[in-house]
Amino acid sequence: MSTILLGGLLKLDRPELLDGRALIGGQRVDTAATFAPTDPATGLPAGEVSDVDPHTARAAVDAAEAAFQAWRTTPPRRRSALLRAWFDTILAQREDLAKIIAWESGKPLQEARDEIAYGASYIEWYAEEIKRPSGDVLTPATADRKAVTTREPVGVVALVTPWNFPFAMIARKAAPALAAGCTVVAKPAEDTPLTTLAAAALALRAGLPPGVLNVTPASRSSTPALSQAWMDDRRVRKISFTGSTQVGRLLAHRASASLKRVSLELGGDAPFIVFDDADLDQAVRALMKAKFRNAGQACVAANRVYVQAGVREALTQRLILALAAMTVGAPAEGPADIGPLINARALEKVESLVADAVAEGARVLLGGQRLDRPGCFYPPTLVEAVRPSMAIAREEIFGPVVALQTFADEAEALRLANDTDYGLAAYVCTQDHARMWRMAEGLEVGMVGVNEGAISSEAAPFGGVKQSGYGREGAAEGLAEYQSVKYVCFGGLA
Repeated sequence: MSTILLGGLLKLDRPELLDGRALIGGQRVDTAATFAPTDPATGLPAGEVSDVDPHTARAAVDAAEAAFQAWRTTPPRRRSALLRAWFDTILAQREDLAKIIAWESGKPLQEARDEIAYGASYIEWYAEEIKRPSGDVLTPATADRKAVTTREPVGVVALVTPWNFPFAMIARKAAPALAAGCTVVAKPAEDTPLTTLAAAALALRAGLPPGVLNVTPASRSSTPALSQAWMDDRRVRKISFTGSTQVGRLLAHRASASLKRVSLELGGDAPFIVFDDADLDQAVRALMKAKFRNAGQACVAANRVYVQAGVREALTQRLILALAAMTVGAPAEGPADIGPLINARALEKVESLVADAVAEGARVLLGGQRLDRPGCFYPPTLVEAVRPSMAIAREEIFGPVVALQTFADEAEALRLANDTDYGLAAYVCTQDHARMWRMAEGLEVGMVGVNEGAISSEAAPFGGVKQSGYGREGAAEGLAEYQSVKYVCFGGLA
């Protein structure tokens, strides 16, 4: 079996998975222009990838539209079997996929393996969910009528995915769309397109019909024109986007012209609240999971850490020990706790937020400076004496930085936590059961973790409120995002 080397020491068993060409109608498509993503651990190019223009983006819609009628009428059990085959194929190639993720994104190889397991769980879930009954028999208005509702696929859907979880995000969106009977055009992030292309190639290998899942990568400069081509195309009936609130607002505005359905999973700014009565060891474990997954580059990452005054010193000492024990390294160097940030822009943003906080009176207890080595490495960092007015407390950090603030009582904690335009996730550590319920009900977010830092699951609806977007992914709610409800009334039956 042939192998290919990634990033120095990561060997692929199946080199064909590293094909950077667009995938349209079941075929690889060459484009006039290409671009090269960057390996964040080395700063070196990470392959050559198609840079899709609007014409090719419309060709992808052509393929999806051509496949739609046959796919929508494919029996749910057959769609289920094909999704299950995709799931099995992914698991068979999970090590190669994990290596591609690690190379593109810089995350540790074990985290990449975990991402494969997490993303594949959505494919398995929706393979089962689509076999369950949908629709209802309604109580008729009169004796001579019968009424039912059915669920039908929305149509061709466009999926725009982020770089921080390149496999999980395409799986979390594509699995329910395909299960519902929709066909897909997908645009992966310019930093991590190879993972999505490899996952789609495995779907074809598993038997998914040509044109049902199409992938059109594009560079940062080409993405606006590609997106506009889909927005202007009336055959695209829905957009699902995960990314920044700024871009989400723009997409929602453009989608309104043709009344496309929109799902948006946007910015986070999650509060993490530790009360005096918390089990502090448990709180630290939860915070480490909520903060440092993918080097803090997650929309649900703990962003504002509020500690009640009575345990501030004790928790701080525990955090110093926990962060000091973390290791930083490139995927090819062996096991590490965190890898590099995704690119130079991300590194500069984290540096700027920490520097601004220090200039305004915050204190760095650990870390605080980029590592003196190639790549975009920033160490685990602990900052205390943060105030709500500081930029580090108002913006998503998206890096391995814990910014500590202190609060006096429950009312203040709730006020501080809700003092944001965002509302994706929040975390609460307490042993008081009544407080657990009060905080869960009072927090203005879509998801709450109580004494737990890893809350996402294929069986639970994922999404937020306020400027964190709308729509849900996962669970039955995720399937409904790709379905329309049809009401049918039968008269003259008396």
